[in-house]
This record gives sequence, structure tokens and C-alpha cells, in this order.
Amino acid sequence: MRGPIAPPQVPLAASRAEVFADLVQDSVERLERWWPQLADIDFLVLEVPRLDGRDEGMAWADEAVPLGGVVPARDGQRARVVVYRRPVEIRSKGRDERAALVHEVVVEQVAELLGLTPETVDPRYGED
Repeated sequence: MRGPIAPPQVPLAASRAEVFADLVQDSVERLERWWPQLADIDFLVLEVPRLDGRDEGMAWADEAVPLGGVVPARDGQRARVVVYRRPVEIRSKGRDERAALVHEVVVEQVAELLGLTPETVDPRYGED
């Protein structure tokens, strides 16, 4: 038998990358209720950060692999928040833990971009 195991509308058919992108989108939608200006920010999912630290102007120290990053708006380009899928997946065991970690990363990056504390962006930050 050849072909897909499940029809496309069934969650089983979604790839890990698609499921992860959905977690990021869910987190952004949660925050947009309080921060409508997030509609002007692009949220991206990349597999891993580059080793040379040249991801769109983001640099990182070699003592820890980043889970996300920000690129401020410049030269007519919108600001961007990036979440790195593989480092987040490695640090989380199940879907619920992964969703909580994704939300923490998104909150931290939005806070950095807006110049606020994570607790200001999401009052429930750090409670999980």
C-alpha cells in the first residue's frame, strides 16, 4: 500500500514543523489580544540558528544555543521575531511542555523587541 497514512485534514498528517509553527501562531494570537501592535511584527520559525551567528543580524555567544531572537525593523523591513524549532524541541519532552516553552520564548523575544519585561508582556510569564 502506498500513499498517506492519514487524510490531510487529520492532525496525524501534519509534520512536526507544521505543528511547531502552529504552536508559535497560537502563542502570538494569545498575546495579540493585549498587544495589537504585534500585527506589525513578522514571526518566523527556523530550524536552527546559524553557527556563525549571522542570522539576519542576530549574534549569539557560543556558551548556549539560543531558542529565539529578534531583528529590529530597519530599511523599510518589518521587525521579526524568530523561534528556533530544533533547540526548543530538544529542551521539551511532550506537546504541553513544548507549547509552554514556545510561549516563553515568544514572550521573551516580544519583550526584548518592545523594551519591556516579559512579565509586562504576559503577566502569567514564568508561572508554568
